[in-house]
Amino acid sequence: MKLIKALRKTSIILSLMTMVVCTSALGQSNLFKVTLDAGHGAHDFGATYYGHVEKNINLSLVLKVGQLLEKSSQIDVIYTRKTDVFIDLIERANIANRADSNIFVSIHCNANKNTAGEGTETYVMGMSKTASNLEAAKKENSVITLEKDYKQKYEGFDPNSPETMIGMTLMQEEYMDNSISLASMVQDAFGKLGKKIRGEGVKQAPFMVLHKAYMPRILIETGFISNYIEGNLLDSEEGQNEIAKAIADAIFSYKNEYFGNSNPDTTIEKPSQKVIGNSVSDTSSSKNKL
Repeated sequence: MKLIKALRKTSIILSLMTMVVCTSALGQSNLFKVTLDAGHGAHDFGATYYGHVEKNINLSLVLKVGQLLEKSSQIDVIYTRKTDVFIDLIERANIANRADSNIFVSIHCNANKNTAGEGTETYVMGMSKTASNLEAAKKENSVITLEKDYKQKYEGFDPNSPETMIGMTLMQEEYMDNSISLASMVQDAFGKLGKKIRGEGVKQAPFMVLHKAYMPRILIETGFISNYIEGNLLDSEEGQNEIAKAIADAIFSYKNEYFGNSNPDTTIEKPSQKVIGNSVSDTSSSKNKL
């Protein structure tokens, strides 16, 4: 009799443990996974002007965005780096892939020899015939020369080759619409801050850091550190908090739109987009309670 009671007790305990494990697994599977990538790092400083160092600003922004996102129990944040270390471009994408992330967001600062340049740009992975877009990608892609065995690692990647670009575009087409939607939401959030949006909207360019990330993914140029005023703002606590909140708000908006709203009282503006050549433009904006 004692043996039967013991077996029943053990069976109940095992059943409860199974329920806990299953519930935990279900909760994990429902998490919206965001991989945040702070551009550059360690010996790769990125752009430097007036004492502002891009790698430091990028990291600070990413940590601030992550902190805001982590307030939601429904979001899991993955970082490609949380300290001043160098991560290969292809490894950044691999980190997102291994985590099975829902989106990949790479954060950078812009710079130009013309120090009057200002404003934000948001890119998706794609083929571009626009010289300025290609130049931006070329500048960011040059980082691969700092990596060991980069010629073997990135063999076959040639942004100037139509064959390479067509293959990349076809391979990534399934993520394009969602990438554009996320990028548009980021631009919409920046617009509310009164920031200048450069060009006609979301841009396309062959960024290596986006190339191997198999999910909706964007690269954000948060502003020009080569511009004295904008650079000071980017390197300030107040400026970074504003930008981080705008990016986090855009990510929340995207999650609410495509994966359900964790806060039914949240009101967001959903931008509508149209493609213009190699860019996407917001044509209108209407408030939707999701």
